[in-house]
Amino acid sequence: MGTDLVIADSLKKIKKLEDGLRELKFFAIAFSGGVDSSFLLAVAKKIKPEKLIAITVSSEFVPKREIEFAEKMAVSLKVDHICLTADILGNEEVLQNPKERCYHCKKQIFSLIRNTAENLGINSLLHAINLDDLKDFRPGLKAAEELGFISPLVAAGFTKNEIRESSRYLGLETWNKPSQSCLATRIPYHVRIEKADLMRVDQAEAFLQSLGFAQVRVRCQGKTAAVEVQPDMVRILLKEDIHRKVIQALEGVGFEEVMIDKDGYTTGKMS
Repeated sequence: MGTDLVIADSLKKIKKLEDGLRELKFFAIAFSGGVDSSFLLAVAKKIKPEKLIAITVSSEFVPKREIEFAEKMAVSLKVDHICLTADILGNEEVLQNPKERCYHCKKQIFSLIRNTAENLGINSLLHAINLDDLKDFRPGLKAAEELGFISPLVAAGFTKNEIRESSRYLGLETWNKPSQSCLATRIPYHVRIEKADLMRVDQAEAFLQSLGFAQVRVRCQGKTAAVEVQPDMVRILLKEDIHRKVIQALEGVGFEEVMIDKDGYTTGKMS
């Protein structure tokens, strides 16, 4: 598809999204600062609703740098922003790490968002899933549906790539932001989630990002780290000097063995 046709298609979908949001008038958006929620928030701001609030939830599952980025995006978009804190490590159903972990986690987080919004007189709750999300194993979507969250990006027919292209068209810096997921996704199902493991993963991924690896996952298998980067960056990671630095850094945060996934990062490996 040519560039002009891509833009034309994006504009149609943006208009459909805007029309759907105008019907709500005032609403709260579950806001992570990622590609999808930043796009949804930007379009929502564009239509000038009567009331719009972005709500971010901080927990031990979310790197502090991601919360700070969400705060920055909300400021740049000039949207009222609330940052809440969830005691996710106090939720035993989550810590047991079953395959439905995301359901229990999202139920706690989205309940917190819903209660906060309702206390402010807001009953329309939005989250930024897209059509591609519906193809993946995402038990958290059930929790969002049960709590009354609606998905306007799905209703408007947006895929992930279309959101990125539309974000670039709107001039959003998030258009090429690497996809993120909570730190709990680095722990294999049925392995109890421990704060120490989350901290090791967070520190390890921050180090790799400091070396210029934008898309990073450090899968935690006990004291063994399985490192994934973008497929086209694996050869750089395997360079002797870089490889040595990574091994030393990850051992420094508590891993005893470090493996490099030569296939690179792909979504859903832990599923």
